[in-house]
Amino acid sequence: MPSRRPRGTGSAGRAGRWLELSVEADTEAVEAVSEILGRVAPAGTSVEPGFELVEDGLGARINPSRPATIRAYVPAFDAALTGLATATVTEALGHLQAFGLRSIGDLRTRIVEEADWAEAWKAHFHVIRLGRRLVIKPSWLRHRRTGDEVVIDLDPGMAFGTGLHPTTRLCLEALEGRADRGPLGRALDVGCGSGILSIAAVRLGATRVLGVDIDPVAVEATIANARHNRVGRRVRAREGTLPTDEGPFDVVLANLIAGVLIEHAANLATELVPDGTLIASGIFVDREPETRAALERAGLEIVGRWYESDWVALEASRPG
Repeated sequence: MPSRRPRGTGSAGRAGRWLELSVEADTEAVEAVSEILGRVAPAGTSVEPGFELVEDGLGARINPSRPATIRAYVPAFDAALTGLATATVTEALGHLQAFGLRSIGDLRTRIVEEADWAEAWKAHFHVIRLGRRLVIKPSWLRHRRTGDEVVIDLDPGMAFGTGLHPTTRLCLEALEGRADRGPLGRALDVGCGSGILSIAAVRLGATRVLGVDIDPVAVEATIANARHNRVGRRVRAREGTLPTDEGPFDVVLANLIAGVLIEHAANLATELVPDGTLIASGIFVDREPETRAALERAGLEIVGRWYESDWVALEASRPG
């Protein structure tokens, strides 16, 4: 999910105070609650999944059965505006509950002083373990690498894709599984976001990765995070979309949404070498059948499926 630090403007910066709005919600309601909070918080929202400690004490694993916490921040320089924001969110949450989304908690608010902000926002992020050996580490936390762990340093404040959302996690787990079966070769990351998939691909053995995104902020984030993880020479990112005119690739990573996957199924297929692998994520379970059908019409064969909290990732192969 998007996770951004609020940027003060004018009076807000002088006042140095923020109103924190937070709501707990089950997975099915996270997107809807995030959209509501985003209406009053131009800087965006953050989502903290339910965590459970790993027995070895070295990190945290995400537990989809526990409610997530969605947070947003509003400049608190005007009591009338903060009151309006609170009332707007409360009313909209009530509408969601009336329409059957019962797994939503009450709105909680608190004032955060600017002096406390720099550390307060970081408290919502943890070292996260994914799959068998992937570890996502916020850049300010320490983690001692053990065994064959693949550790990725990431700033959760940059663009989309911190490893927290199910769509990103499913894509990473599928990528790890593909890497376990053989070399990844050259990879394409469509909608590269924060660069987490590009970095993971290199760390798992890809020789080169091209990341493309229509958002220039995402491109900058991918480049910065790749350099921070010392893989900048093997990750290149640019603005753009499909087709890339730089294929074919051995592996294509597409953490998008079902509608985009369906629309670009033929382009995704042509980006692959024969026997190449597509990992497609961002598919809500209700749209899995039509996404499968579109990929198969494009000549791809579905060879794997990952599922978590109503989200699906598919692995497809282009027959040789």
